[in-house]
Amino acid sequence: MTTDRYTHGHHDSVLRSHRWRTAQNSAAFLLAYLTPGVSLLDVGCGPGTITADLARRVEPGSVVGIDRAPSVIAEAATAFAPPSHPNLRFATGDVYGLEFEDGSFDVVFAHQVLQHLTDPVAALREMGRVLKPGGLLAVRDADYGAFTWFPADSVLDEWLRLYHRVARANRAEADGGRHLPSWVSRAAFTDLTVSSSTWTYATAEERSWWGGLWADRMEQSDLARQAVEYGFATASQLGAYAAAFRRWALATDGVFLVPNVEVLARRD
Repeated sequence: MTTDRYTHGHHDSVLRSHRWRTAQNSAAFLLAYLTPGVSLLDVGCGPGTITADLARRVEPGSVVGIDRAPSVIAEAATAFAPPSHPNLRFATGDVYGLEFEDGSFDVVFAHQVLQHLTDPVAALREMGRVLKPGGLLAVRDADYGAFTWFPADSVLDEWLRLYHRVARANRAEADGGRHLPSWVSRAAFTDLTVSSSTWTYATAEERSWWGGLWADRMEQSDLARQAVEYGFATASQLGAYAAAFRRWALATDGVFLVPNVEVLARRD
């Protein structure tokens, strides 16, 4: 099992954002390629909301969601249990050593996974192994370096620098989105289609949700603990970052943009 350290961890402030994700808001670039009967593997499925959406779109094709965190897999399996989701199952798994035969799936999907890995190219090669010849890879990752927000806030600028420092200490790549085409090509995939899309938080409800979950992350999640452990921040500084997110959430003209890069590619 991989020993990679997940920068965010699985505090509820993290899972709140994961549970919000759907196929429409997080995998739209893939949907036109899905047809009934397709077999699909979702690598790093988290609580399974995207996975369940994808399973509905490929019925009666089989869908498997894997994640390395048993607690998250247990949540997904409970939320999307048979018989209401007969073509869907969840299991713990290791992205570097998938427990499937060569050529098992028509599609392999990984959302917000590669940016957190110490060796994303090795993970992609393993995803390619379990794809059928001609099978489709679909990956999507945010790019923290391209995040932007209004109103400007120097404390949020410091927060973003801190996030990059923690990710680097974990040997991960916070700006993973811009690296996706290179990683996919190096893993010997071909016929790449590269696109991008953005999560936008601008309404009062969206600002409250996004600002609130990030405020909580900066005080309660593994990210906060790692920042202190590495000597990058004190509890007082983390509190200041949390306050900055709450301040941003109250700005009536506030907006926060999260750009994502997406790659579709084929296995020869």
